[in-house]
Amino acid sequence: MKNRDLGLLVLRWGISLMMIPHGINKLLHPEAFQYVQATLEAKGLPTVVAFGVFIAEIIAPFLLLIGFRTRLAALIMVFNGISILYLAYGEKLTTFTQHGGWEPELPALFLLGALVLCFTSGGKYALSSRNKWD
Repeated sequence: MKNRDLGLLVLRWGISLMMIPHGINKLLHPEAFQYVQATLEAKGLPTVVAFGVFIAEIIAPFLLLIGFRTRLAALIMVFNGISILYLAYGEKLTTFTQHGGWEPELPALFLLGALVLCFTSGGKYALSSRNKWD
């Protein structure tokens, strides 16, 4: 049984529903948000950039969830994933956990899933599908 659109729906929902709690955590726990700011500051970047985490971890995943401007939302998540790999895992890109997993595998999975949606769009079960960013 082939159903590309159902697969894209599952991918959209999976990425979204697993990413949104990361953003909500940073809203509810100031220390989590401060960690993002400290990471940016350590790399010489302005801490105001940290507010972008709410766009990339709450708004963009919500847009993926409903299938509105899927490609744009996914592109934002890809940029966020690349940023996380550089900022938080830059020195750990070639390391593995004690269980044999790649150290940054979670952000990489989010990044790669979002990248797939950049290329495919959200499918026919998306809220919108007629714009080039859908």
